[in-house]
Amino acid sequence: MWKNYLKVAFRNLIRHRIFSFINIFGLAISMSLSLIVIMLVLDQYKFDRHISNKDRIFRVNTLPDKWKATASTTMAIRNVLLEDYTGIEKAVRIKRGFGNRSMVDFEKDINIPVTGFYTDPEFLEIFELELESGNPATALIDPYSVVLTKEAAEKLFTNPNPIGEFIKVGEQGDYKVTGILKDLPDRKSHIIYDGLASISTIYSKAAADTTYNNSLDSWENIYDGYVYILVEEGISSQHIQNSLNEIAFAQYGKNNEPQTNSFALQGLTEITPGPDLNNPIGPILPKIVVIFLSGLALIVMLTSCFNFTNLSIARSLTRAKEIGIRKVTGAKRLQIFTQFLTEAIVIALLALFFSWMIVMVVKPLLLNLKLIQVLRWDFSTSMEVYPYLIGFAVMVGVLAGFFPAVILSSFQPSKVLKNLVGVKLFSAIGLRKSLLVLQLSISLIFILSAILVYNQTTLFLNKDLGFEVNDKILVRLNNTSYKQLKSELLQYSHVESVSGISHIPGAGITYGEDFRLTSESEKHNIDYFQVDEDYLDNMGLELLAGNNFNSQSPESNKSKIIINQLAVEKLGFESASAAVGKIIFKGEDLIVYEVIGVAPNYNHRNLLMDDAPMALMYDPEGFSQLQVKYTGSSDQIIATLQAAWNKVNPDLKIDYEFFDVEMREMYQVFFGLLTKVVGVVAFLAIMISCLGLLGMATYTAETKIKEVAIRKILGATASGITLHLSMGFIKIILIAIAVGLPAAWFLNNLWLQNLANRVNMSFGAISLALALVLILTMLTVGSQAVRAALTNPADNLKND
Repeated sequence: MWKNYLKVAFRNLIRHRIFSFINIFGLAISMSLSLIVIMLVLDQYKFDRHISNKDRIFRVNTLPDKWKATASTTMAIRNVLLEDYTGIEKAVRIKRGFGNRSMVDFEKDINIPVTGFYTDPEFLEIFELELESGNPATALIDPYSVVLTKEAAEKLFTNPNPIGEFIKVGEQGDYKVTGILKDLPDRKSHIIYDGLASISTIYSKAAADTTYNNSLDSWENIYDGYVYILVEEGISSQHIQNSLNEIAFAQYGKNNEPQTNSFALQGLTEITPGPDLNNPIGPILPKIVVIFLSGLALIVMLTSCFNFTNLSIARSLTRAKEIGIRKVTGAKRLQIFTQFLTEAIVIALLALFFSWMIVMVVKPLLLNLKLIQVLRWDFSTSMEVYPYLIGFAVMVGVLAGFFPAVILSSFQPSKVLKNLVGVKLFSAIGLRKSLLVLQLSISLIFILSAILVYNQTTLFLNKDLGFEVNDKILVRLNNTSYKQLKSELLQYSHVESVSGISHIPGAGITYGEDFRLTSESEKHNIDYFQVDEDYLDNMGLELLAGNNFNSQSPESNKSKIIINQLAVEKLGFESASAAVGKIIFKGEDLIVYEVIGVAPNYNHRNLLMDDAPMALMYDPEGFSQLQVKYTGSSDQIIATLQAAWNKVNPDLKIDYEFFDVEMREMYQVFFGLLTKVVGVVAFLAIMISCLGLLGMATYTAETKIKEVAIRKILGATASGITLHLSMGFIKIILIAIAVGLPAAWFLNNLWLQNLANRVNMSFGAISLALALVLILTMLTVGSQAVRAALTNPADNLKND
């Protein structure tokens, strides 16, 4: 039975080559996009799933009262949980800051990029890591101990077993290699590192230097580290959550004021794909992105299924006699249904094969995408993926072929064998035309969306930020001396100014704190940057009132503050000049600052957000990079930076980026990728829609071939026949535009209205989208109409 189904299916595919090609090619194109999404999502679901206790491992996230939830938390909570509460078997702190992008090993005396974390010894146990060499029980006990991945060890040492060797980590000190992790590529983790240093190193540094910032015991610092816990067997997560609620209230619910922070557990397997949190420990795929990509793939997939359904129904009358004869000779409706559904599944499986070939062809292009690189996806597949892909193809076949199979198997043999003309499936505006309208409407929505995303990206790249961007370069300090490097750079004539900064202005990251006019007055959350006295000049900004920081007395600057005009208004000062000389209080500790100046508003966040109140504070210890303003060529400043850096910190590789490039990349990483994704989907949608139109136009031309011949004999012109054959499709296209344009307007306004700086739905963008749809669809329909109109009527009537 099944052998006969398959034989008939392949026979029909060969007999109707054009329609088979349209169906297979259309499905293959859309399935290729779906395969990429399926493989990407399946890859993300491999992360951390190899850990046997994965269901008992949780991360403690922080929920600030005024900010989005963050994956990081106060590391002080670890000891409190272990000492004062029950139900926790192990807990581990993971602190940022180890490695700072490059290390130097004594053996090779070269810079090798290595990054990592400070962590507790329990890290190896909780995450079930195995050492190739070294003792896991003691590897992370002593200060200045480090466990390296096998890949990092091979980069740093020629010795295959470097246990006991030392690596110099910039100005962080010399670390002894106490362990080498086994290379297990099939075990993926959301935590990325090349080295793990003992967290006891932090306590050792703090004991040796009282000015060292030890954030391990701070309840205020919720951004430096992460805490993971292993819950005892039989203990519910709610039990631990109740403990976290008690701790949060005790630490952050004081003085009868609103609680500033709370905590929430997140299961290990819920991290990726998972919610989009601030300050993630490593790159993850947010669930919203999974939903977005899956939605795009589903829409494109459905348009191809619509094509299949349309063409199958349109060609139903050509197979009506076949169905009638089958039923007369004893075939049951279920058998007819199964036959047509089998044909659909065969087409889908063939499309799967070709879609896989398409994916392999575009694989090099995909590997260059920033998202793919960040997510560490190499397109490697295991045998467990293939059942999902085959199942997906079968599902597509059933989805595309079910309705045509129902229609075709319902034909009554007495009617189809007697008079085909009497067989009517749908009204004038039936399902086939409705599906075409839907397809074209979706295409218009995506084309207009692609144009708007491109325009929005262009706006971000060209918008004036309110400060000077060009001819500046950023140098990441990575624990290098700010004063020494700045002094060295200022000796070069083409270096105009050098400023220390805590964050890159305009990059979307700032500090934030509550400020108030008196200890009893209302609190106002204000962003702040840590800068030096040359910051304003470096940015090309002039004060509206007051004075800059004093370059002659850096210590006195630490109690001064400069605020912007929005902060003046937020705090309730009458004017910029009225704010100068006033005292304001920062944070819960009510640290006193004197307002010495008022700066103009500029985009210190990013262009997605509105301008906000902001303050500038003087604190060299908080500087993460230098902002260097220069004249001359880029090659000259790079050579200067390298020379100055080598004098100050020759053991560490310099890390720099041009300011304008940094700004561009910030928007291109997301919006540039979004432009490509929506553009590709728009291209696929209109191409698949045109394939559907081509199939329908071809079928219409074939079924009306004798009518066309008679019209030509009676004197009809080629242009008149072309218009006659195209008129039905022109109506469909115009209806699709009438439906798709308002939908595109509504859907795009949903995301545009969330941007502080946004493009308008301009007449030019709408006109371009409409022109593309009209040109492509009319060329598709017109090509078949013209072909039919130009045929010789004698050839079409000679058999009658």
